[in-house]
Amino acid sequence: EDQSPAAEEPAGIFLKKPDTIPGCRRCPDPQARMSPGSLGSRDLAGCEGLRLPVPWSPGKDVVITAKVNGKELPGKPVIKWFKGKWLELGSKSGTRFVFKETDGEGSRWGGGSWEGEKMGRRSSWGGGSWGGGADGEGGADGEGSSWGGGADGEAQLGCWSLSPSRCQQPSQRSWTRLTRGSRWGGTTGVLVPEPLPVPTAFTKKLDPAYQVDKGNKIKLVVEISDPDLPLKWYKNGQEIKPSSKYVFENVGKKRILTINKCTLADDAAYEVAVKDEKCFTELFVKEPPVLIVTPLEDQQVFVGDRVEMMVEVSEEGAQLMWMKDGVEMTKEDSYKAHYRFKKDGKKHLLIFTEVTLEDTGRYMVMTNGGQCEAELIVEEKQLEVLQDIADLTVKASEQAVFTCEVSDEKVTGKWYKNGVEVRPSKRVSIIHKGRFHKLVIDDVRPEDEGDYTFVPDGFALTLSAKLNFLEPPKIHLDCSGKTSENSIIVVAGNKLRLDVAITGEPPPTVTWLKGDQVFSSTEGRVRLEQRPDSSCFVIEGAERADEAKYTIKVTNPVGEDTASIFVKVVDVPDPPEAVRITSVGEDWAILVWEPPKYDGGQPLTGYLLERKKKGSSRWMKLNFEVFTETTYESAKMIEGILYEMRVFAVNAIGVSQPSMNTKPFMPIAPTSEPLHLTVEDVTDTTTTLKWRPPDRIGAGGIDGYLVEYCLEGFLSPLHSIPLPAEDWVAANTEPVERCGFTVKGLPTGARILFRVVGVNIAGRSEPATHVQPVTIREIAQQPKIRLPRHLRQTYVLRVGEPLNLLIPFQGKPRPQVVWTKGGAPLDTSRVHIRTSDIDTVFFVRQAARSDSGEYELSVQIENMKDTATIRIQVVEKAGSPENVMVKDVWGSNALVEWQPPKDNGNSEVTGYFVQKADKKTMEWFTVYEHNRPTRCTVSELIIGNEYYFRVFSENICGLSDSPGVSKNTAKILKTGITFKPLEFQAHDFRSAPKFLTPLLDRVVVAGYSAALFCAVRGYPKPKVVWMKNNVEIHEDPKFIMTNQQGILTLNIRRPSPFDGGTYSCLAVNELGEALAECKLEVRAM
Repeated sequence: EDQSPAAEEPAGIFLKKPDTIPGCRRCPDPQARMSPGSLGSRDLAGCEGLRLPVPWSPGKDVVITAKVNGKELPGKPVIKWFKGKWLELGSKSGTRFVFKETDGEGSRWGGGSWEGEKMGRRSSWGGGSWGGGADGEGGADGEGSSWGGGADGEAQLGCWSLSPSRCQQPSQRSWTRLTRGSRWGGTTGVLVPEPLPVPTAFTKKLDPAYQVDKGNKIKLVVEISDPDLPLKWYKNGQEIKPSSKYVFENVGKKRILTINKCTLADDAAYEVAVKDEKCFTELFVKEPPVLIVTPLEDQQVFVGDRVEMMVEVSEEGAQLMWMKDGVEMTKEDSYKAHYRFKKDGKKHLLIFTEVTLEDTGRYMVMTNGGQCEAELIVEEKQLEVLQDIADLTVKASEQAVFTCEVSDEKVTGKWYKNGVEVRPSKRVSIIHKGRFHKLVIDDVRPEDEGDYTFVPDGFALTLSAKLNFLEPPKIHLDCSGKTSENSIIVVAGNKLRLDVAITGEPPPTVTWLKGDQVFSSTEGRVRLEQRPDSSCFVIEGAERADEAKYTIKVTNPVGEDTASIFVKVVDVPDPPEAVRITSVGEDWAILVWEPPKYDGGQPLTGYLLERKKKGSSRWMKLNFEVFTETTYESAKMIEGILYEMRVFAVNAIGVSQPSMNTKPFMPIAPTSEPLHLTVEDVTDTTTTLKWRPPDRIGAGGIDGYLVEYCLEGFLSPLHSIPLPAEDWVAANTEPVERCGFTVKGLPTGARILFRVVGVNIAGRSEPATHVQPVTIREIAQQPKIRLPRHLRQTYVLRVGEPLNLLIPFQGKPRPQVVWTKGGAPLDTSRVHIRTSDIDTVFFVRQAARSDSGEYELSVQIENMKDTATIRIQVVEKAGSPENVMVKDVWGSNALVEWQPPKDNGNSEVTGYFVQKADKKTMEWFTVYEHNRPTRCTVSELIIGNEYYFRVFSENICGLSDSPGVSKNTAKILKTGITFKPLEFQAHDFRSAPKFLTPLLDRVVVAGYSAALFCAVRGYPKPKVVWMKNNVEIHEDPKFIMTNQQGILTLNIRRPSPFDGGTYSCLAVNELGEALAECKLEVRAM
């Protein structure tokens, strides 16, 4: 590093220049390092990255010169200049950056120079770093510095030369060199100012420079003397705020800035400030080199072809340079040369839409990590006709093929008929296969006759030929729904219309035959309709007798033609027969049936089954896919419910009518055991038992309960062991429906065990056994009435409502119960009394006002007695108020008075409901609700109107049925005002029909009813016509058409596949018409 000016020239690429370089720490003389007057061409062979301490003024020219020693190189080197870190400046050549190469004295090869007009990124000291390189054996890398920098770059350094007039006097400071590894091998030298004396705020400053790989994170650390001092971080003079990318940490006196996932945008100058003191650093983000993954490939094409040259690199968004024959290709030149650049991720493409001969050359792609090249060869096209097209003579319906052969497989062309370009269609095909070009015309017609020409694209060449036409008679059949050749299937009852197109010159004669007999009828259900170019065969309402073979024969002098059509009439099958239930279970049943005798002319595809509850009209489908067997097990039924089932047969045409319903059947099973068996009462000879219904009763319901008992002498020592059935004695022979029973005739003092069994149509349930034996003996109890809480006050109900009072009581033996009203017996024709051992029921089917009053209930056992009083009030709506009068009118107010109703409905009148009505409209409006006084003042009446008033009375039952209406009126007058009606012109509401909701395309399943909906508007009311395939639908029972206030519905009952097609709805009135269409597709199951 301490070389003298007289040292020998070093072996290498860069020539040796003066020893001292301003701003370079490698120079031993500090004065030389800082002297601006020593600026000029300086030696960079030993300085790996130069940082000039003298700031350059923006807008001024800067000249940097590098000299290369070419004596040791085998050939002329390629000079590359780089700025900052790895940005090659060759792609930036233009008005700002100018490169020059000249031959130097005493060297085998020349040198190079670079000129620029602006500095790089400004920093705390200003300036920038620049590098140049030569592709040879030696060199050094150049990188940006903490005084400034530029875009990314890479290369080897040469010598630098700056104009002294462009520099300023630097501050007198010493400098330190920072080295680090270079991308190209070797080291990079960075000149940084040596630190000043340590300020009081910082105990440890930032390092002069940092380096980090792109995508990694880095930490910048400083130490401050006082941890309480505020500290701020800056990037290029802008304060940094905390975020997920910039993380601030405080560890004691250390202050740490962590930068996550570094990008090229983080390559900047950073500073940290504590009060008025600052320290600086520079962060360099190193980017990996861009390598070529897939190189260019050589291509040989013809003039006018589309060419894509593709290269794939290792990084997305990488910068690369395209060159043709050593000349750079730019976007500015692409508009003149008819090429364009395209980027697709890591792929870069050069695209020529139509290449020319000038595009021939050698193309090169250069990146900072390598280069590749390929050759593009463009040749002229030459066309030779190997086979010309020939004239053709064809008959009707034959195929005409024009063929020609040219020498070039890639040549395209156009076909013309009589000077008009031929377009491909269903009959016309244009084929290009290799060198052959064909025009194929299928089913040749008279209009196809003419002159045909083939013209190759891009060549002044035409090939011509003529097509001659000869047409014998021809039958054109299009059998829709045919199952075999010339066979037509028609559903019974449907209309068959077969239009047979006929061609031939002269027009042929048409003859129809049914079997072997000539058929010529032009009227009736089966008829013929003749037209100039077709013959129509029509069957209205097809029958099975119409099934036959029909033949059409056409003849003219050129020849004849015949065609046979077999018409097969098919229908839905007959219903299945002998439908019956063979067995049932708890929730299942087995259904068996026989196939129908007539299958409708089509094989049966299966069966559909339905089930419903008896008495219901709603059938439930049991299968959606056809069932092919004749035995079916129906499951998931409810016990105790009567069911009926039926079967449909299905073929390709549709679904048959349903079979006869099966006889009603019921899935049943025994109930579970009764619950909570208890002893309610015991006397010296009887025992009263109570229980609750079983948890599971099932579909068969429950017919009743059987009570059985067993004496203690027959009991098993362990009650949990079931006793034989013969040891139990039945207490009742017929099942009881209530959940209670009194067993009589029991021996006094005996100990008896009881059990209860539920019985239904399926049999007996499991028994519910009392937990322990019962001793038969009498238990006395005083009579007592347990009056419910709601009957301890007046019980109010309306006239006509049922009166049903249940009053429990107690007492043993059973007490005597007596009802009276006001001390007199009850009228048994109106009041019904039912008394049990524990309660009594007072019941009136329809209460009347005469049923109001006080009722006495007494319960007595010998000389012990208990009584209770029940007060009942039966009410109804009150009558209407009387004598409603308008007593006074002033301004817009009126005073209305009335008298209470004569009949208050056996209840207090709680208020009145007042309404008013204008005499003109007699529309009533509420004025007051719940008005308690018998008068009111009605305000805010409209001047000039005359009003009636009516009043309803209100009690606990609501408003009275009829109101009291005022006998006089309240007329609101004001003098001097004359009403003048407004003049207006009646609006014309007429409009042409317009569909508000169009018809929608639908897909339905055969056999299930379908409906088409739309909505139309128009006045006068438009006439609506429904059409199928442009044929009006008349009164056909299969179609039901409705129109409800503009909502139009077309219901199709049980559609079959032949009901599919285009349906349209036409609405017409005197102002115009509107049409809506849809497509209906009917799919077979």
